Amino acid sequence: MYFILKPIYCRFFIASIQRHYSKKRYSSHTKFNELLLKMPKEYKHIAEAQMQRIKIKQKSAKYAPGKVILQVLGSGAKGAPRAVYLFSDQSRYLFNCGEGTQRLAHEHKTKLSKLEHIFITQSVWKNMGGLPGTALTIQDVGVPEITLHGPNGLSDIFSATRRFVVIKDLRIRMADCSETAIFEDNVMRVKYVSLYKKKNESCEIEQVNHTSQLDNSSESEGKPTRSRSLSQSRDNCAVVEDNTDYYAYERRNSQNCNTNRVHSQSHKPYDKGCRSSPNTASTSNENLLKEYKKESISMCYICHLQPHPGALNLDKCVQKGVPPGPLLGKLKSGEDVTLADGRVVKSSEVCYPDDPGPVFIVVDCPDPEYLQSLVNSTEIRKHQKFANSNEDAACLVIHFTPAEVMKLPRYKRWMDDFCASCEHIPINELNTCMGSVAVHRIQYKLNMLSSSIFPLLGDKGTPVIHEVNQDLKTKLDISDHSFKYIGGLSSYHLRPKKGFDRTSGINLDVQEFLSETSSLPDFPIALRDLQQTLEMSRAKLNIKEFPKLLFLGTGSCIPNKTRNTSGILLQTSETSNILMDCGEGTYGQILRFFGTDKGNEILTNIDAIYISHLHADHHIGLLGLLQGRRRALNILNIDKQPLYLIAPRQILAWLTFYDKCFETIEDEYVLIPNDSLLLNQHTYPEEKLSKVLSDLQFSDINTCFVRHCPNAFGVSILHKSGYKLTYSGDTMPSQNLVHLGQNSDVLIHEATMEDDLSHEAVVKMHSTTSQAIEIGQDMNAKHIVLTHFSQRYAKLPRFNDNFGNNVSIAFDNMQVKLDELPLVPLFYPALKIMFAEHYEEMETKAIKRQLKSERQASLERIKMKKTTS
Repeated sequence: MYFILKPIYCRFFIASIQRHYSKKRYSSHTKFNELLLKMPKEYKHIAEAQMQRIKIKQKSAKYAPGKVILQVLGSGAKGAPRAVYLFSDQSRYLFNCGEGTQRLAHEHKTKLSKLEHIFITQSVWKNMGGLPGTALTIQDVGVPEITLHGPNGLSDIFSATRRFVVIKDLRIRMADCSETAIFEDNVMRVKYVSLYKKKNESCEIEQVNHTSQLDNSSESEGKPTRSRSLSQSRDNCAVVEDNTDYYAYERRNSQNCNTNRVHSQSHKPYDKGCRSSPNTASTSNENLLKEYKKESISMCYICHLQPHPGALNLDKCVQKGVPPGPLLGKLKSGEDVTLADGRVVKSSEVCYPDDPGPVFIVVDCPDPEYLQSLVNSTEIRKHQKFANSNEDAACLVIHFTPAEVMKLPRYKRWMDDFCASCEHIPINELNTCMGSVAVHRIQYKLNMLSSSIFPLLGDKGTPVIHEVNQDLKTKLDISDHSFKYIGGLSSYHLRPKKGFDRTSGINLDVQEFLSETSSLPDFPIALRDLQQTLEMSRAKLNIKEFPKLLFLGTGSCIPNKTRNTSGILLQTSETSNILMDCGEGTYGQILRFFGTDKGNEILTNIDAIYISHLHADHHIGLLGLLQGRRRALNILNIDKQPLYLIAPRQILAWLTFYDKCFETIEDEYVLIPNDSLLLNQHTYPEEKLSKVLSDLQFSDINTCFVRHCPNAFGVSILHKSGYKLTYSGDTMPSQNLVHLGQNSDVLIHEATMEDDLSHEAVVKMHSTTSQAIEIGQDMNAKHIVLTHFSQRYAKLPRFNDNFGNNVSIAFDNMQVKLDELPLVPLFYPALKIMFAEHYEEMETKAIKRQLKSERQASLERIKMKKTTS
């Protein structure tokens, strides 16, 4: 979805490909270009789905829904998204959309097909990092329009990402969220409350060293950032209208500036002389947008469900002698009816009381400086214990407020002003469960094969506890509030009955996970044979602790519940890590694998990030990773230089825009353009490269262009200890890569498609499994690791005769030392049994494709015969 070639923008992409791969460089690919030109130019199913959706919406818009539930989709735990989903019989609403939201929605079957409104509390990455992926998902299922609610300038994120997030069939509009505006539909009425920073005065810290009193999970512990706080919003932002070409200045700068635009010694993104605002922005717009950024508004939402008539009590209807038929409908609609025997049955006698509509409030007080604005809000006060009626009193408050702010006495006093019956749900780092069962399920199963290569995850998971949780009270030092400890997927019913759903939530049933596999026919025998073979094979190997590879994401396109998007952590030593590609949720994957404490240590030791190309599944997680690394450095009180960002130079347009308009990140990286490290064509300054190699403990690093999209690169690194590692990124079979990776110790190559889908692989510019293996053989690589599988291979790819004893399949959360790679192919017999159902399904689909292909070929032959005769 992020990056697979879409027919809707095929013509633009074709032109780019043809320019990049001219006849001079790839004369053999004229047929390929002809194939691309014949591709369909639009998706008919999207238009049809949109029309069907509009018809359904029109039918249901007249009635208030009888069922409304709030679901905690992302608990806000460290590494987990912040997201709360409100769904009714008719519509869906999302409050905040952190990075990884759509992955949890996919796992828990939370359909996004009816999503129409997204409410963002503050324009920071932890609230909106999942917006690009979610927008693509709902576009593909036929949602015609989405409305964003939140601070001014929020919608600019889509204009800024349009190079790698193509929104073609989805209208995105921004709601009027001014103080006097009200959003209203048939489900609810929403009042906007803006919180502002306290101006020109010292904020009330109340002499509480709250960061030291919190446990280490607090995201704000430790020293401040090198310059501005990462949570500071968007000062001195470049002004851009919705139709502005954010990349215009990049193109101008590429002509006027040195080709090696990298940080100076002061760690700036590129020369100040190269910075310029887009010419299309007027002075008036610029001044207005700067005001938006300086305000740093945080939005709260007061939500009041529309009144709903009481439901019909069928038991009372039977008691009154009302026969089945149209009389029931009249009673339900509020009419009194007369029975055949002359008795009058009143609607009020057989219906439940009308529901005036409960009130719930979404609050985000991101900093103590916003407290005064929150406490003084007259709109929120109307729904506390000072409410004019019971119906106006809030029944539920959702707190996106950070834990350190919730601990402040003033915030707790403000909470005391709600009615005693009001429930409170924190969506922040007080929670510990990251919300996924699937990742634990498959890891427990794989752990049966090898506890070292598939270790159990450091994220231990947290069962949902529906009762008042004493541990949470202790963390907050609160004794009088009914808090719920959220593990993800917890639900609160707003209608028909108010209260927590005590059957919802997630738990890890380890015994169930293990028995699902151990009860499979032949698995116990296969497992015993594997363990014996592993023991003998290990004895023959000299296994060193480093280097080792941790696969954080091994899927393509979009994340699913078992394979996240691309990310590989190369641990070269105890104190040095290199990250290769950084798909959505990579930061969360690190914390899930290592746990919070070890995860912070790993993050601080990331010295470089390599981005192969600018498709979103390979870099959209970069912002979250940079911010997570900064928090880890603060928590551990470490002063460390910015990491090296080895990436296509075009990424600067996105990073610079985000830095200027949303949150400061420029001090967290030093850019090294991929094209300045081309094999035998280095243009990166030699003295700077020497320092980079020394800092990373490399002897050499080289890149090459590969056959995927413009500015797509492969990379090869030679470590000082002597091993050579090559990573393909996304590519079709590439001779450039063969030349780059000659005699590699390990080649990590994408293998998106099975061999039977070679035609589809060509269209989408990816490799099949056999093609990836052949590239490894051509470059004489000792070991070949296959990754970046299509999500149709959620558990296993299809095997073929090319899978030799030096070919490994990567799984998410697989950590393997380079010296252990000969062991991985030994798992294949047991894996086929473990995932037999999945594998048989793939084989069945392959047979059906083959039969269909044969039928089509037969019809073509018959047609040709008729034509010739």
